[in-house]
Amino acid sequence: ALLFTNLRVSPRIPWSAAVMAVVLWVMWQYLGGRWWPRRTAEARRRNLRASAVSSRTFVWALVGGVFLIAALSGLWIVFFQVSRTPANVLPDMSRYPLLTVVATLLMSSLAAPFSEEAAFRGYAQSILERNFRAPTAIVISSTLFAAAHLTHGFFWTKLSVYFLFGVAAGVTARLANSILPSIVVHAMADLTFFVLVWPRDATRRLVTEGGADTWFWIHVAQVVVCAPVAIWCLRQLVRSTEAPASRTMPVTAGG
Repeated sequence: ALLFTNLRVSPRIPWSAAVMAVVLWVMWQYLGGRWWPRRTAEARRRNLRASAVSSRTFVWALVGGVFLIAALSGLWIVFFQVSRTPANVLPDMSRYPLLTVVATLLMSSLAAPFSEEAAFRGYAQSILERNFRAPTAIVISSTLFAAAHLTHGFFWTKLSVYFLFGVAAGVTARLANSILPSIVVHAMADLTFFVLVWPRDATRRLVTEGGADTWFWIHVAQVVVCAPVAIWCLRQLVRSTEAPASRTMPVTAGG
């Protein structure tokens, strides 16, 4: 709503990005335990799960996230070529000033990671883990995460990728006991899809309409190679969380 109002009223001044930054900051502070009511502060802080993590843990989560993004972007493209799927609708930013485009792109890549990681890997998964075993909690939170993207349409091609990302982010949050690494990976994923994947979805050709071209097999190889590496990085993440943390990332939920 902020963005479309901004583009309609004053497209040369990207004020919606600044307003959204304030909204995210207020949300983050409150969900992390700040302000009234004080009796719920500790529960809010615990549920957000925005704990500091060791540098080693953060690095392995980040490296694994890069390979995860490569694998899932390849999988998304392959799915679009094996099953007819409408492209996600993106606003046409070609007629707007560069400053507005850059500010909108950056804020769009931050709004979802902060809000969705807080919601699904923070609050939802934290509560679920207190009532179910960790794998079950991760599956449920990932299903909820995929369901939240039904606004993109009820298509197995899209929902499968959202679910798999949710599982990977959920496992990372569980192992690191923090959503901070997942926020960074989520932001990189959104930026990748906004810039490199979604704008080309409408032009993708089904393999049944002309066969599998070279790029199709390149994307298949992208999945086959990158997915195991991402899983291996998660295994290294397990080891890093078992080892004593010598350094921690200087970020806490309280600000």
